[in-house]
Amino acid sequence: MSLDSLLLSTLAPWRASSAWWVAFSGGLDSTVLLHVLAGLAGRHELPPIGAIHVHHGLQSAADDWPAHCQAICDRLGVPLRIVRAQVAPGASLEQAARDARYGAFSASLGKGELLLTAQHRDDQAETLLFRLLRGAGVRGLAAMAHGRALGQGWLLRPWLDVSRSELEAYARDNRLQWVEDPSNQDITYSRNFLRRQILPLLRQRWPQADACMARTAVHMAEAQQLLDELALQDLAMARATGRFEWLKLPSLELEPLRNLSAARQRNALRHWLAGLTLAPDEDHWAGWVSLRDARPDAAPRWRLTGGEIQRGAGRIWWLPERWLALPVGSVDWPAPAVSLALPGNGRLRLEGALPAGRLVVGYRRGGEALQLPGRGRRDLKRLLNEAGVPGFARARLPLLFCDGELIAVANLPQLSAGSYALYWCMADC
Repeated sequence: MSLDSLLLSTLAPWRASSAWWVAFSGGLDSTVLLHVLAGLAGRHELPPIGAIHVHHGLQSAADDWPAHCQAICDRLGVPLRIVRAQVAPGASLEQAARDARYGAFSASLGKGELLLTAQHRDDQAETLLFRLLRGAGVRGLAAMAHGRALGQGWLLRPWLDVSRSELEAYARDNRLQWVEDPSNQDITYSRNFLRRQILPLLRQRWPQADACMARTAVHMAEAQQLLDELALQDLAMARATGRFEWLKLPSLELEPLRNLSAARQRNALRHWLAGLTLAPDEDHWAGWVSLRDARPDAAPRWRLTGGEIQRGAGRIWWLPERWLALPVGSVDWPAPAVSLALPGNGRLRLEGALPAGRLVVGYRRGGEALQLPGRGRRDLKRLLNEAGVPGFARARLPLLFCDGELIAVANLPQLSAGSYALYWCMADC
């Protein structure tokens, strides 16, 4: 199949998109993609086509590329958007540049718009080999997906089944001009080392190495889809609503997870944690085992990037960083207000008539007691134990004092000395 026919077929499901953009570096791969697409636009009714060039400014040679890209786009009659991206310093310049590039693409896409990138089959093989050498799991070995959501739109990689040699042949036949990135020759970068030193040797021994590795990536993507489906089934059994939904924290019932095999536990937790933190590596899974198997009266913590998991009320809870810095001090409640913003601790509102006296919102320090109608004076610690409040929430739970006497505990209407109740949440409420 010709590149024209392949691209038109691949893009058929996206004909209703509001716009098609090409991620245009000016290199061989994206130049061929833009040229083929511009040719199709002249023969078919397609969405508006444009190009986006991201300029990192990492090397002096790159300063000439925007002008080159503009000249190509002018000849093809395609509008060009040039975006300057700031690369954040970090351990991996390659990764930082990639993050900056995709961040710029994401910010540039309007609702429902499509971004086309020009990675090809050789790139897919290189990505799989690179991740394999880093010890990636099934998800990592699925390499690059053919498409995914990006910003308000979608990203599509139409060349993943096309070899670089096919793109080179098209470029020669059509006398295309492109730029060469000098950094691609620097084998101190891991990907360049694989591309320049390792993959050519593999192809000498196994001419179909790229196709075979790309096919393996497809198999891994299918395997990951099955693992995701299994994770959703297992998580469904652990997502039953608990007694403390007002905490508004991601949580799972612990017992259904305990009943799974160790491999299924890790698979379910990877899926659950995907939107919360970085995937735990092999060394970090010991933290899960310790948390899972700790004594019922223990308070284990599984520390992860951006937060931690704790146990409470028969569940595991994800606590982001903002939950780990406990509030301090107290806040006067100015009558007749019925709601109050708490510094670093969300908002509190009161239902019922405010009692007379000086009202102050504070937090546990130890030794507090509450006078309850019909029950007498009770120790707050014992009352929280009776209510089953998770330990991690107790120091953050707002307490209402009147003239120095504890009169109500937030979100526990049964712990109120009068006909009023406090309702608190960390988010807007």
